[in-house]
Amino acid sequence: MHPLAQDLRCTDEQAMLLESASAFCRERSPVARVRALLGTHPGHDPAVWDEIIGLGWCGIAVPEAHGGSGLDLAHVAAVTEPMGRHLLATPFVSSQLAIQGLLAGGDAALQAEWLPRLSQGLPATVALWEAEGSWALLAPGCGARREAGGVVLDGVKTLVPDAGVADLLLASVLVDGEPAVAVIPSSALPPGARRPEVVIDETRRVFRVDLHGVRLPAGSLITGAPALAALRAVRDAGLLLACAEATGGLAAVLALTVDYLNLRSAFGRKIGSYQSLKHTCAEILVGLERARSHLWHAATLLAEGADAEVALRMAKVEAGDSFVFAGDRAVQFHGGFGFTWECDAQLYLRRALWLQYAFGDAAHHRRRLADRLLAPAEPLAA
Repeated sequence: MHPLAQDLRCTDEQAMLLESASAFCRERSPVARVRALLGTHPGHDPAVWDEIIGLGWCGIAVPEAHGGSGLDLAHVAAVTEPMGRHLLATPFVSSQLAIQGLLAGGDAALQAEWLPRLSQGLPATVALWEAEGSWALLAPGCGARREAGGVVLDGVKTLVPDAGVADLLLASVLVDGEPAVAVIPSSALPPGARRPEVVIDETRRVFRVDLHGVRLPAGSLITGAPALAALRAVRDAGLLLACAEATGGLAAVLALTVDYLNLRSAFGRKIGSYQSLKHTCAEILVGLERARSHLWHAATLLAEGADAEVALRMAKVEAGDSFVFAGDRAVQFHGGFGFTWECDAQLYLRRALWLQYAFGDAAHHRRRLADRLLAPAEPLAA
């Protein structure tokens, strides 16, 4: 059977995780709490993070040999979708990306050193992009040179999520003209190396990380085929979990919009009774169903170990564009109130605009899909 024609699958474990995560996020991340955390440091509630650690979610995709549950990214997506629906701010997704990079490319020593700690809630993140905003994973701007049994890094990474609390960073670097991955403990970064950046989604905390002069042991550098595997795994996980967040956000913004349309009256009628608004809500619902189908199709392929690149790129296009459309309509349907700080719809629009460009926007992925479907694929493309 062609991989694009495979059935969607949802295991009992995934369904249980989705149900428990939905209840947890609904209780721990009401919109009032989301607003209270805006502009604060570290941007999330440490007590909630401790609860997530206690639930074992950090180690969902970590092998049992390293203290995790031994499940896969589809199970991680089941937890991530409710987090997106309730705008829950934690270093969960960033840490999962680092875990996938180590699983795919780390040697036995690196995995033994870090995976047990990550499964127990040690925050981590990935640093992939420089100031010019390129998504070319094969051509990072930061470099690394070998010196006296170790490596010295050079360059600056930008838009590094949760770097302020991360105890481990996986950074893409160039070594002898080839892409590599540097595994960087936060203790190796000098004071002032991490500076907060301002982005449209104020529930996020992202940082500029200066790697100039950072010294690491030689074993902290992943090179060759393992580095390509690590970068590919981070890319795939980033696309899947961004789609999961967007799908959850889509469901939330649709519910928010419908509630308002059934509450607000104009000219003696609920505004939700007007046909043009009904049609738009129906279009948002169709977008949600498309996004959810693409998400779980891609998750199914990843869980089965199949090539999921095409499915992931399609899912990113669908979820990103549909979420932005829904957020934009929600703001406009709230009228003048929608453009004020007090309207919750703008929180979702901000999240949608951030996720639309995370790991590449729709135009980027359509170009890559054309390359993949109409011509031989590159060994690795962002």
